[in-house]
Amino acid sequence: MNDQIFRSGFVSLIGQPNAGKSTLLNALVGAKVAIVADKPQTTRSAIQGVLTTDHAQVVFIDTPGIHKVDSPINRHLMKVLRSSLDERDLLLFVTDASLEFRAPDRHALDLVKKWETPAILVLNKIDLLRDRTKLLKMIESYRVAHDFSDYVPISAAKGENVDVLREAIITRMPEGPAYFPREHISDQPERFLAAELIREKILAVTRQEVPHSVAVLVDNWDDTPTLLRVYATIYVERQGQKGIIIGAGGSNLKQVGTNARQEMERIFGKKVFIDLHVKVEPGWKEKSSFLDTLDWRTMAGKDES
Repeated sequence: MNDQIFRSGFVSLIGQPNAGKSTLLNALVGAKVAIVADKPQTTRSAIQGVLTTDHAQVVFIDTPGIHKVDSPINRHLMKVLRSSLDERDLLLFVTDASLEFRAPDRHALDLVKKWETPAILVLNKIDLLRDRTKLLKMIESYRVAHDFSDYVPISAAKGENVDVLREAIITRMPEGPAYFPREHISDQPERFLAAELIREKILAVTRQEVPHSVAVLVDNWDDTPTLLRVYATIYVERQGQKGIIIGAGGSNLKQVGTNARQEMERIFGKKVFIDLHVKVEPGWKEKSSFLDTLDWRTMAGKDES
C-alpha cells in the first residue's frame, strides 16, 4: 500500500442473526462499541464504530440481523438495516462458518445483490470447526451464489485472522479524508451504550427466560468528573417477566446492576452509580413510537449534566 495515500470509507456488516457481527465490529475497532449476546436480535440499532490508523480511517456500521418482516419490531429492524446499506464503499457479509449454507443465507444474499456494492464474505466462528477443510466447500457454495470480492475465514471471538480481514478492508477503501478525530471510536452517546450494557447483562443473567421482551431506556444521566450516576428503566411486556428480572429478593436485578456497573467503570474510567427500575409496558414491540425511542438518535430522557 502506498504510504502517501490516505484511505477512508464506510463499511456495513450484514448477515443472519447470531453470526457474530457485533463481536466482529468490536474486534475490528479494538474497543467495545456494541453489546454481545448469544441470542439473535441483540443489535436493534445501527451502531457505528470507527477504526483509524496512520494511513486509513474506516467507519463501520453494525446492523440488525436479517429478519422476516412479520411484526412491527422486525419491520423496524429491517428498516434500520436497509438504511445502513445505502452509499457504502464495502459490505461485510458475515456468516457462521460452523453452519451449513441454507435457504435463509440465500435470502440474505439477495439483499447484497440488490445494493450492488462490493462485498467480502466473512466466515466467522472458525474456532468452532473441528474439520477446517469444510471451509473450502462452504466458500465454493457462496462463490456460486454471489461474486464476492474476497473470502476471509476468521474467529472474531478469538481474534484469529481479524488483522487479515482488517487489511483486506483498508486496501479496498478509496482515497479520502479522515472524517473523525483519531480518538473517535463511535458516534453513539455514552448514555446509549450504558443502556445497551444493562440490556446485555439482563440477557446474560436471565438467559432464555426473558429473550427479547426487554428494552432499556436511560431516564437521567448525571456525569461528573469523578462519578457517573445512571438512572434507567427496564421495560418488559408482562408482569411475569418483571418478576424474573427482579428475581428472588431482588437478586437478579442486583446482579444485573453490579455487572453493568463494573463494565461501565472499566469503559468510562470512573466510579458509576446505577439505579434500576422495572416497568411493564404491554406490547411495546408492537408500538412504533416506543421502538423509535430505542434508537439513540431519539432516546427519551433528560441529561442532568
